[in-house]
Amino acid sequence: MFDYPYIIELLSPRKDAGEKLENLLSRFADKYERAISSGCGVSVPDNPMGQRRLSLLECLEEKRLSVDPERVIMNINTFHTKPELDGILQKAIQLGIRYLLVIRGDGGPDLPTLEPSSIGGKYNIVTTHDLLLYINSEYPGFFETGVSFNPYKKMSFEFKHLQKKIDSGARFIITQPIIGRDENVDAIQKYNLPVVAEAWMSVNIELFSKSVGLGEDKSLKIYDPVENLKGLHIAYPGACIYLALYNFKTELPYLRFT
Repeated sequence: MFDYPYIIELLSPRKDAGEKLENLLSRFADKYERAISSGCGVSVPDNPMGQRRLSLLECLEEKRLSVDPERVIMNINTFHTKPELDGILQKAIQLGIRYLLVIRGDGGPDLPTLEPSSIGGKYNIVTTHDLLLYINSEYPGFFETGVSFNPYKKMSFEFKHLQKKIDSGARFIITQPIIGRDENVDAIQKYNLPVVAEAWMSVNIELFSKSVGLGEDKSLKIYDPVENLKGLHIAYPGACIYLALYNFKTELPYLRFT
């Protein structure tokens, strides 16, 4: 699983892009094909930060992009109606998508919320655990489901939560962005699952701090994403690295995009 150096995160176009939508779709398709042809995997977030964006499936169909089952990771979260969720999963099966990154996700006023009871949930909100159980029980054998891990949360909670996700069928883990070797990421190796460490590839370190819940961390004012990436390769030799906010202009240690 993930026997290549990088998984590149690609943001799909916003649905409110208007006249720019076709150009944005073409740019997405170009990056998608460049990433796959260069030997990388790709991961497409599901309405990140509560923004309505085209789904991976919509982009694939609109631009007639092919799917390599070993290199495409579809993100899926809890902000869908039940019929929409099933439609997404069924279409993913038709297109040959194998890997799902299952997260609770970011809500927003424009996004629907999955009714917990519709997928067997017992609480007033749908958890990642609920969504994993539903996908793995209703669509057995079709997907390899993975989950995220946040090394910045209280570990007594996060480790317990991760164990529950694994018990619900998670088969790989992708971390939040880390800077250098992280002792909490080291600790999850005990689960004997593929662990993909995330590298923050933007110089916008303030956005990094906000995205992982660190607030304003003055120790991160000077940040070189390429040097951090090289450090992650040293810390986790042979591991696949997830590239967040990669601009396709930065020369990578292993690959060069043309």
